[in-house]
Amino acid sequence: MPVRRPRWTTLTAVAAAAALSLGLAGPATAGDRAPRSADRVVAAMQPGWNLGNTFDAVGADETAWGNPGVTRELLDEVHDNGFRSIRLPVTLGQHEGPAPDYTIAPAVLDRVEEVVDWALAEDLAVLLDLHHDSWMWTNAMPSRHDEVLAQFTATWEQLAERFRDHPRTLLFESINEPQFAGSTGEAQEYALLDELNVAFHEVVRSSGGRNADRVLVLPTLHTDSGQARLDSLVSTVTALDDPNLAATFHYYGYWPFSVNVAGGTRFDATAQQDATDAFARVRTTLVGQGIPVILGEYGLLGFDRHTGTIEQGEKLKFFEHLGHQARTTGVTTMLWDNGQHLDRTAFTWRDPELFAQISSSWKKRSGTASTDQVFVRPGAVTDQTVTLNLNGTTFRDLSLGRQKLKKGRDYQLSGSTLTLPAALLQRLSGTGGYGTSAELVARFSQGVPWSIEIVDADTPVLSGAAGTTDAFAVPTDFRGDRLATMEARYLDGSNAGPHGWTSFKEFDVTFAPDAAAGTILLRPAFFAEVTDGSPVVLTFHFWSGDTVRYTVVRSGSSVTGTVG
Repeated sequence: MPVRRPRWTTLTAVAAAAALSLGLAGPATAGDRAPRSADRVVAAMQPGWNLGNTFDAVGADETAWGNPGVTRELLDEVHDNGFRSIRLPVTLGQHEGPAPDYTIAPAVLDRVEEVVDWALAEDLAVLLDLHHDSWMWTNAMPSRHDEVLAQFTATWEQLAERFRDHPRTLLFESINEPQFAGSTGEAQEYALLDELNVAFHEVVRSSGGRNADRVLVLPTLHTDSGQARLDSLVSTVTALDDPNLAATFHYYGYWPFSVNVAGGTRFDATAQQDATDAFARVRTTLVGQGIPVILGEYGLLGFDRHTGTIEQGEKLKFFEHLGHQARTTGVTTMLWDNGQHLDRTAFTWRDPELFAQISSSWKKRSGTASTDQVFVRPGAVTDQTVTLNLNGTTFRDLSLGRQKLKKGRDYQLSGSTLTLPAALLQRLSGTGGYGTSAELVARFSQGVPWSIEIVDADTPVLSGAAGTTDAFAVPTDFRGDRLATMEARYLDGSNAGPHGWTSFKEFDVTFAPDAAAGTILLRPAFFAEVTDGSPVVLTFHFWSGDTVRYTVVRSGSSVTGTVG
């Protein structure tokens, strides 16, 4: 028999007393303070962090997707970095026995409970959600309705029983990113999700104990913020008529920008409006109707590969804008982290500048700019302009290291236009070697500073090569420049490669620059959708504005590349 993990009742008396004093520990009884409303519980969870790719991993245990086992020290670090809650995704179908009981492996439940208890003891609220089960078996509900409903009900019966005595700082989320395969259309999908959410609500509430008024979190279809999705969820919430309900949605940005495809290299007006519109719909449809909202996951989809898919300054602007939208809408945010942000053994942020922007956005706006990189061509230095995005702040100063630059002499400022004179750039470029020669820092009246790299660069030089569809690399002398995106067309001008509706291919999925190795790698996924024997003209777009053409021809598994 597995060793029984300690339940909430074994946590320190101090922690339990604190929960009771806040009205979070359970339903009110005579002489007790009434429990806090759902909106106050949700608001107190801001900001939150996802323990992603761990208990939701599909495999033997929590380390199956490459993350280390969870420690209490990790949760202490999460709290110390300003988070007030964690989302704990769990995938349980793979750990369940056969019908009709669908018994969850006791060791799995014990381990999940242990981590829940650690988080609560670290003063972190916990949102426990049923995760990849959504695409592993609940999605089969259109064709296996009774079986799926029975398993879903049995799963939540076991979770409700296990955690019935835990305080209201533990919340339940019915199902992550609900989806349904082989349905007759969205009308059926809305009905099936409503059925799951209602069953979840009934199971938890009927289990008694502190589940009687625990805050239950219900998702939209696909956890999407489209208006029809929101309206359908509101109908469910209205029918349940329960004051201890909250809603959840996810936001990963405007898709072309989020994965860097179709030329979506910048957080431009279209990408900004997408975020603004999403939160406006949530504000009107949910928050404005008194329904608390949790942004259960947010980030950029390109981060699933690595955070370099999106250019640094552009990603910083995205998170600054998203944080502002969430804060002014009154939405609690929970950062998706599958291990790519917080190093779970070293307890350091892999991109400190990114985390600084995210954490600052929880409380205030920051100034940004049209770019964080200015390219200087040796021998042809000219004035350069950068547009400041003040975001309600005021510009304070521009500095180089500890030296504040002098306005009028070292730079000019007219409205939001910052001009860096050729004389300054010539001085900063130094010996004229390629690469970053200096970093200027713009400071504003509040928020984090904005860094501007001064980069000495010239037009990159490519060379001919031969290789295979599994490993073809274009020899590239980057000469200080940086690759933004790649176009691919056949000689007749039609689009080549994946995502045939656009000539601009997806960064890292189809191509990937490697400045250290001096190559641009063309991935197998690109050649898999290229016509055999047909020359493909590639246009590489660099951040300096330079473009370079290159032609590749696939013949079976062999590839040849030539300049131009």
